Amino acid sequence: MLRDYIHLHFLVLIWGFTAILGLLITIPAVEVVFYRTLIAAITIGVWIFIIKKRTSQPNYKSIIKILLTGLIIAGHWILFFWSAKVSNASVCLAGLSTTTLWTSFIEPMIFKRKIKFYEVLLGLVIISGLYVIFRFEFNHQLGLIMGIGSALLAALFSVINGKFAKKHDPYHITFYEMLGACIGTALFLPFYMSYFSENGQLQLGLDWNDFSYLLILSLVCTVYAFSASVELLKRITVFMSNLTINLEPVYGIILALLFFGEKEKMGSGFYLGTSIIVIAILSYPLLNRVFRKKRSEVSAIK
Repeated sequence: MLRDYIHLHFLVLIWGFTAILGLLITIPAVEVVFYRTLIAAITIGVWIFIIKKRTSQPNYKSIIKILLTGLIIAGHWILFFWSAKVSNASVCLAGLSTTTLWTSFIEPMIFKRKIKFYEVLLGLVIISGLYVIFRFEFNHQLGLIMGIGSALLAALFSVINGKFAKKHDPYHITFYEMLGACIGTALFLPFYMSYFSENGQLQLGLDWNDFSYLLILSLVCTVYAFSASVELLKRITVFMSNLTINLEPVYGIILALLFFGEKEKMGSGFYLGTSIIVIAILSYPLLNRVFRKKRSEVSAIK
């Protein structure tokens, strides 16, 4: 378990770098997601064909479900990169930190267990942190709202992947989800061109820098990190996974300050609100241990 948690923190550090890559890549968010998922799907497809071709495939119904989950992932990444581009990496990552809040509601619904009141309490504390950020960073509201929407979708597909991971090979899951995300993004492009793109045109042209950053984003942050995170869900809970993943804003904001300097510096209200969110996240293991001990004591008395 210790090795799994260390591995998970390493993956979170990698994901903390994704918002920075999104800003370094000059093309818009939707085009970034299209290329990211296309490269990832092709790479994993080749990997499965060459290395893991003997691994049993999911059945037809499972493939459809995994492909549809890819649509959720596409929406999550589009909102994530869009949030960073309309505000900055720090605001985007602050919105993403609400993933724990959404998971505390979604996971009990899908796994049909009772909602733990202390998870909801932590969710309310996270909301208070968001209120502080909204109050002091009014000019970044759109970016923060997109980040929160991205977090909602992240919580949803993480819980779904928690069920898939019990039954299917993580590379097959990642392949079909990336394929579904790529197809979903491609189908969204005509609507995006009509209502959101500049001058009704797609920006698919890549210079060498964009292509290099996209390769890092696709191969390291997606193929490796995404597949490894799905594999870890076989041994750790979705809530604990998302709790650790919520340290992504901490790593990401530090990295953003190192890469972009003054551009990423925010007011004191932003850091106060973000600190409230992070403290709520880090207090979960302690609360979970306390209430688990109390439940054990009550069971022993009965």
